[in-house]
Amino acid sequence: MLLWTAVLLFVPCVGKTAWLYLQAWPNPVFEGDALTLQCQGWKNTPLSQVKFYRDGKFLHSSKKKQTLSMGAATVQSGGQYSCTGQVMYIPQIFTLTSETLMVQVQELFPPPVLSATPSPEPREGSLVTLRCQTKLHPLRSTLRLLFSFHKDSHTLQDRGPHPELCIPGVKEGDSGLYWCEVAPEGGQVQKESPQLEVRVQVPVSRPVLTLHHGPTDPAVGDMVQLLCEAQRGSPPVLYLFYLDEKIVGNHSAPCGGNASLLFPVKSEQDAGNYSCEAENGVSRERSEPKKLSLKGSQVLSTPTSSNWLVPWLPVSLLGMMVIAAALLVYLRPWRKAGPLPSQIPPPAPGGEQCPLYANVHHQKEKDEGVVYSVVHRTSKRSEGQFYHLCRGEMPAAQ
Repeated sequence: MLLWTAVLLFVPCVGKTAWLYLQAWPNPVFEGDALTLQCQGWKNTPLSQVKFYRDGKFLHSSKKKQTLSMGAATVQSGGQYSCTGQVMYIPQIFTLTSETLMVQVQELFPPPVLSATPSPEPREGSLVTLRCQTKLHPLRSTLRLLFSFHKDSHTLQDRGPHPELCIPGVKEGDSGLYWCEVAPEGGQVQKESPQLEVRVQVPVSRPVLTLHHGPTDPAVGDMVQLLCEAQRGSPPVLYLFYLDEKIVGNHSAPCGGNASLLFPVKSEQDAGNYSCEAENGVSRERSEPKKLSLKGSQVLSTPTSSNWLVPWLPVSLLGMMVIAAALLVYLRPWRKAGPLPSQIPPPAPGGEQCPLYANVHHQKEKDEGVVYSVVHRTSKRSEGQFYHLCRGEMPAAQ
C-alpha cells in the first residue's frame, strides 16, 4: 500500500506533457539542413514505443529509438510536431504525450529570377546579357551560391560562381526559352527560375512583288492578284501595297510569310507601277516596282527594233522632200518668158513616158518670154530606169 502511494506521488498526473517533450535541431532550421526530431522523457527517463506525428498525422514509430531523422529540410517540412512514448514505473507502464512543437523551415534563398539586358527582344547582332538574381538569408550569408544557365533542352553554362551569361551577336537561332538554376556550394538545395522567352528581332529582307493575272495583259473587268513576300523578318509583318506612290491596300502576317491583294481592274487608271513594302517594327523595306499594263492601252516600254524606227519616219520624209526641192531648183533653167506650147514635146528617143512634172517660170517684166521645163521618165532595154529632162522656150506674147 505504501509503494502504490509513492508511485502516485511520483507520477501525479499520468499522460501529462511535463514528463515528455519534443526537440528539433538545428534551430533555426533552413532549407537543406538535416532536420532531426528527438522525443525525450523527464530527466532522460527511458522511453519505449516512441511515435512521431506531424499535424496530427502519424509519421513514424520505433520500439527503443527516441530520434527521427527527417533528411534535408524543405519549406514543406514545416508543421506542428508531437510524440508519444511509454514509461515504465513498476509495476505500471504509462503512455505519455509531448507538447506540440512548431517547426518552421527558413528559406535559404528565394527562387532566382532571370532577366535579359537590354531587352528580351534584342535586335539581331546585338549583345545580350542574361542575369540570374537571388539573395541568401542574412543568417547564412557566408554560403557560396553557384549558377548555371539553360536554354530549351540543353545547358549553356555549368554551375559556376558567375550570375551572368553574355551572348554576343545574337542570331535568330538564339531565340527560345531560357532559365537559370542556383544551388549553394556543397548543399542539397537547388532552385530554378521561371522561364524567360527571348525573341531575337530580325529585320525584314527586301520583299519581292509578283503580279498574277491571265496569260495576256488584263482588261477592264479582269482580276489581278499582287503577291508580296519578305524571305526574312521577325513576325508580325505588315505589308503595304502601292500604285505609284499611293497606298491601295495593306495586310498583316502575324506569323510571317507572304501577303496578297486581289482586286478587279476598273479602269485604265489601275495601270501603272505597283510595289509593296514590308515592315515589322525593326526595319522597313520596299520592293522593286512592277508595271501593270492593260490590254489596248498605250504603255511606255523598252524600244524594240520595229518601234525604234517610228519616231524617225517623219524626219526621213522631210529629208527626202528637201532633197527633191534642191534637185528641182538645180535643174530649172532661166530663159526668156513665152507662152506654154499647146502640146507637150514628144518623148525622148527610145521610149515614151508621161511627164512626171512640169515647171513654168515667169520672167520679170523686162524679159520677153516664159521658161518652161518638162521631166519625162524614159526606159531602155539595156539599162534601168532614168529621168529625161525636156526643156523648151516659147516666144513672148505679142
